[in-house]
Amino acid sequence: MTEHEQAWSDAMRAANRGDAEAYAHLLQQMTGPLRRVIASDLSRLGLSISDGEDVLQEALLAIHLKRETWDETRPIVPWVRAIARHKVLDHARKNRKPANLPLESVAELLPSPEPEPTIIGGAGPFLDRLPRRQREVLRALALDGNSIREAAQRLRMSEGAVRVALHRGLSALARKLGGTS
Repeated sequence: MTEHEQAWSDAMRAANRGDAEAYAHLLQQMTGPLRRVIASDLSRLGLSISDGEDVLQEALLAIHLKRETWDETRPIVPWVRAIARHKVLDHARKNRKPANLPLESVAELLPSPEPEPTIIGGAGPFLDRLPRRQREVLRALALDGNSIREAAQRLRMSEGAVRVALHRGLSALARKLGGTS
């Protein structure tokens, strides 16, 4: 552990025990190195380093809010670095501009739409053998195209009960269609 890492660790331990002066000194010591690391990360991600001060403030705030989560038996620099990295990534997610590609330029790369699968084919006769609720749920969802919510309202069931009936009905159909009734 380097001398400055030891000093940071000692200061954070003191800060976690209530030493406000040690904590203020620690934050001052961290600011310069964090500023450089954040600027480097922003640059590497192709973002403006002019946003570095905002990210630095977010990182310092996160360090402040999470300071008691630091494990005093572990080095402090990787912990601080991880917080700064996450703040840079959060900033990148919020500030990335989506690529504006015309649809025509990628249309040939998109797969052709496939027809929706249907359970009607060879399953029709088996639907009548299902318990009433499972049959009603499968018909509402697969044949009528209702959503779970719409089927639940229509059949006066909870959405959870519709999901359970759907799962059980599909499992029963799979067994019957697979010949393992």
